[in-house]
Amino acid sequence: MDETQALAAISAMSNRDRLRVVRHLVQAGPAGLSAGDIAASIGASPSRTSFHLNELSDAGLLISDRDARRIFYRVDFAAMGGLLQFLLEDCCQNHPDVRACCAPKAC
Repeated sequence: MDETQALAAISAMSNRDRLRVVRHLVQAGPAGLSAGDIAASIGASPSRTSFHLNELSDAGLLISDRDARRIFYRVDFAAMGGLLQFLLEDCCQNHPDVRACCAPKAC
């Protein structure tokens, strides 16, 4: 991921509803959710949800598939991973204090 792509992704997620969409879609996994289910889960109107889904899709964070009349969205996990990798390795230059925050916690 380059700087322009990272900025687009960060900008797209800098909205409460869009961040909620990403959270719900990450939890849904590879199967994703229909646009209607996403709207219900974030408590937004279908038209407002469509706007948010387009913003996230344009930023390269979502993948959509049509099944008859319904559109299903899912997180592009490779793109999300690329964003996290960019933030850790490029912006934070793999700083050990930042990396330590991302390490799994011991039980």
